[in-house]
Amino acid sequence: MSKKLDGKVAVITGSTRSIGRAIAEDFLAEGASVVLSGRSREKGALALKELDAGDRAHFVVSDALEQDQVENLVDESVKHFGAVDILVNNTGGCDGFALIHELSDTAWNRAIDWTLNSAFWATRRALPGMLERGWGRVICISSVEGKRASQPAIGHYITSKHALNGFVKAVAVEYGAQGVTANAICPGAVETDSMAVAGRQAAEAAGISYEQFLAQYAGQAMTGKLNTVDEVAAVATLLASDAGAGMTGGLINVDGGTSPW
Repeated sequence: MSKKLDGKVAVITGSTRSIGRAIAEDFLAEGASVVLSGRSREKGALALKELDAGDRAHFVVSDALEQDQVENLVDESVKHFGAVDILVNNTGGCDGFALIHELSDTAWNRAIDWTLNSAFWATRRALPGMLERGWGRVICISSVEGKRASQPAIGHYITSKHALNGFVKAVAVEYGAQGVTANAICPGAVETDSMAVAGRQAAEAAGISYEQFLAQYAGQAMTGKLNTVDEVAAVATLLASDAGAGMTGGLINVDGGTSPW
């Protein structure tokens, strides 16, 4: 019995753990070959060992803040597997949390590179091959904060995620007729490893505890709870498959009913 992603090659940025890792696991289960990436070679080796997917999984060291490394990730994936059919721009985040009038240039620019520019660099590099084959999937992991603004001291995160959603729309309108779809998944709060670090910093900057920070997100959801990495991965798998061909330019909520649109 064929699987949803048989014969496809997927590149997932920032995928040794958390949401990216869950997406990798789902893609592998559906028959895809997967390229993991991240800054740590040791974490990459551990992820490959844990996935135990043999020659269908590969790791490339790549720092999302460095354009040459992001472009090299795509190039190395093509060299290794022959193509990139599915690109998941999963990396994104920020640090240096502060209110706008105290936010540093460094923190602002780093957030834009981390979330928006990294997606642009990778997508631009992957598109020519997708267009040549007449089939491609670009999936960006955005956020519920890409549709609203609910917390202080994360203005650079809110801005970069809103911009990422606009980028997805631009890719969709330019390439939809050529077989390439582009969508953003907008998760609610997910308590990942990175959230445990960045969330605590954001909470401190906002003058609340980390527990209060998470409780606010859970309380805003119709489900009354945080989301999980598996919930996000399930939607990514749909978008990556032929079944998702009719979906493009979408900003798809996986937020427990938090966002009003």
